Amino acid sequence: MNNNEKMLASDALGSRLFVIGGMLLIVAGMIFGDLYAVFILHPNVDRISAALAGAASAISSHDVDTVWRNFAQLGGYLENAGTKKDTHVHIIQVGYLALLLAFLQSRVRLNDRLKVVLARLFLAMAVVLPVSIFLIHYVGLVYSPLESIGWASISADLSGLILAFIVLIQLWGLMGSARSRPEAAPFSPSLGEIGWLLLKGGAVLVLLGFLFGAWYAGVQMQTHEARELVTLKEIIGQAHGADQAATDQSLLAYGRLQGERAVSIAAHAHMVEFGILAMMTSLIQPFVYLSLAWRRRMAVLLLTGGALLPVAVYAEIWFGLLAGGVADIAGLLVIIALTGMLAGVLRHTGALDSQGSQA
Repeated sequence: MNNNEKMLASDALGSRLFVIGGMLLIVAGMIFGDLYAVFILHPNVDRISAALAGAASAISSHDVDTVWRNFAQLGGYLENAGTKKDTHVHIIQVGYLALLLAFLQSRVRLNDRLKVVLARLFLAMAVVLPVSIFLIHYVGLVYSPLESIGWASISADLSGLILAFIVLIQLWGLMGSARSRPEAAPFSPSLGEIGWLLLKGGAVLVLLGFLFGAWYAGVQMQTHEARELVTLKEIIGQAHGADQAATDQSLLAYGRLQGERAVSIAAHAHMVEFGILAMMTSLIQPFVYLSLAWRRRMAVLLLTGGALLPVAVYAEIWFGLLAGGVADIAGLLVIIALTGMLAGVLRHTGALDSQGSQA
């Protein structure tokens, strides 16, 4: 065995639980994000636009009840979209954290049995947290003991607190290892050709994401804010008039502006996210039990999809659903790459189990 295999074998169950669980979480988060983009995002945007248009029309006719009803629907649609996005983000981010903890297990000075218990509890809460966030919109305040917080929110907060507590225990064990073995060198995985490819490609994506974010914050965001203020003033000024066509045009402009802002932020976030994902998966390459050619294919698929998706998302400003379809295909490429790597990790752990039983 090389040093990486010894590391994984020495903390076999705890490390492997974190590696496999983290990969499964990331794949699940990517699949959920693709399904949300295809089946939920665009219909929800149409509902939000319709509710806003209905409220504006009711204002011009002084129909207070209809105004409040439309704004209540608008709040529900926004909560629906927000909880879905939060679910997608939390699944992936907790997966990243699981992968990071996997590579710290050899340096965490805790009992092996406690490590396994913490790994299982972590993965259980990693499932409970996003599921609870997903259910916030549907459960609401039904039978809640609190006035403004429902059971789903309570469950999400509690699972998040347990995850934080587990991370604190891991950090405490890591500090104990540093105090007891100050002369030991930190774990440094042998990434190999594919690992370095993913690490470098991920670093480039992160850098490009930061540069795009800086450009948007310094240039585009101020333009968007100025356009938003002008458009809202037009909507308010036209709400008491009889020109419904002008009001509809202003609402259309406001929706287009919000779309531009959303895709700009999404392009920035996804570029950085896929860069981090590539860098994280570079660490697991020694545990991907596939041929060099197949590992190279998975790495190229991941980097290609990770670079193409944010560009396609940003291009939705001009090309609409066509660019959205390209973004969905790019996301599918990333999912295929992650699934292939996960299959290689499962084969690797099976080989280790086989070697242990033979010994």
